[in-house]
Amino acid sequence: MEQPRDIIIIGAGISGINAAYRLQSQNPKVRYIILEARNNLGGTWDLFRYPGIRSDSDLFTFGFAWYPWDQENPIAEGPSIIKYLKNAAEKHGIQQHILFKHRVLGAEWSSEDNIWSLNVEHEGQCKAFSARFIIFATGYYDYHTPLQTKIPGLNQFQGQIVHPQFWPEDLDYSDKNIVIIGSGATAITLLPTLAEKAKHVTMLQRSPTFILSLPNGGRSWWSYILPTVLYRKVQRINWLLATRGFFLFCQGFPTLARVLLRMSVSWQLPSHIPHDPHFRPQYNPWDQRLCVCPDGDFFKCLHTGRADVKTDTIREVTASGIVLDSGEKLDADLIVTATGLKLQIGGEVSLLVDGVPQHVFEKYAWHGVMLQDIPNAAFVAGYTNASWTLGADAAAQFLCRLLHELERRGARGVVPRLNPATAKAMQPRRLLNLNSTYVIQAERELPKVADRAPWLPRDNYFDDITFAKKGRIDEEMEFLGEKKVPSI
Repeated sequence: MEQPRDIIIIGAGISGINAAYRLQSQNPKVRYIILEARNNLGGTWDLFRYPGIRSDSDLFTFGFAWYPWDQENPIAEGPSIIKYLKNAAEKHGIQQHILFKHRVLGAEWSSEDNIWSLNVEHEGQCKAFSARFIIFATGYYDYHTPLQTKIPGLNQFQGQIVHPQFWPEDLDYSDKNIVIIGSGATAITLLPTLAEKAKHVTMLQRSPTFILSLPNGGRSWWSYILPTVLYRKVQRINWLLATRGFFLFCQGFPTLARVLLRMSVSWQLPSHIPHDPHFRPQYNPWDQRLCVCPDGDFFKCLHTGRADVKTDTIREVTASGIVLDSGEKLDADLIVTATGLKLQIGGEVSLLVDGVPQHVFEKYAWHGVMLQDIPNAAFVAGYTNASWTLGADAAAQFLCRLLHELERRGARGVVPRLNPATAKAMQPRRLLNLNSTYVIQAERELPKVADRAPWLPRDNYFDDITFAKKGRIDEEMEFLGEKKVPSI
């Protein structure tokens, strides 16, 4: 058994690194470690290695508030993001707290001892860890299984089939005909990158996605006037307000937003590719996540003649390509199934509370940070309508405040409890406010939320950071072994 810790963070991605910084800054007496299953930090950014992988949020808000992104490009590629995360972890002494190749298999809470016991696999051996509090900074993707999609006849294809989540490092796609199945951020990233070497690349989509071109560089005039530290803060605030404002505009005025996005796309298209049906989604802007392409690279590659877009459904996959329901045949040497990712909360860790199995899909999320009836455990998640890091940071700052409250009360633990009267009155809501296929399919595997506090979903950074710093902590919350009289 390893020496007990105050806190164990599971995952060394953006959420885990941010939580570690907040803990050591705001709760310096806390002893913590980070257990990371992989041999490198970065989480999703270390896992995904497909060509051209990049952020789909601006780095000024996707980066850490305490370690500002110091480049002028808001959209960055994966290797640059990994380098940024490593620099942040090294500069602030977080790297030394990370144990790599430590995969958490299970965690059990003991009410008698008020402690979590963790079963961890390390290079084929089982190790035992214990902690007073655990933080699941595991993101919401299944790292081992992609979203399963039925594609008729796919097993008949005699070329190579690749899912972006498991892109082979040695894959040579030069001078090949490639069909990318999908229309989300991954497909829109892959198309211009693959088209640089491939003979021809076709993005085959069942339904279109809203795409927004974004200038990706150039210094603001503010940078010449303000001191660097102040400039980076102003830059971050500007992007915070702009992205939130654009989201609210799309939600409040969907027809006008459609018109503006249509105009933005139409003038970038080559004459042989019409706007309809290829760029006319059936849903309203931001009902699904809006895709961003830096400097219009997606549209530029369509002008080269090496890339194309088809909007149709698949009749069948043959040995040499794909036959569409329209009768058209797409020849292919390589098929890329960019059909989505499987969502998962908790990173496949089995949970027990006093010997009783706990399933996250049966639990309501308390302010999107903790789960009903699971003591001393936080589940860090970000946003779907803004940068992930914003939500993760709001959660981390709340947890730091919660730990101070536990100390003030002399309590051994804390656990959300759903009041029976509240349960009868509240109506269910969707945890992630998107109607994307991968979100809808994952609903039954995700925690539940409702239409009233403290069980509401999180989708507004400004509300969540206000709650993190000043919100009510004791609403439908039980403090275990409390010794002092609370005064909130």
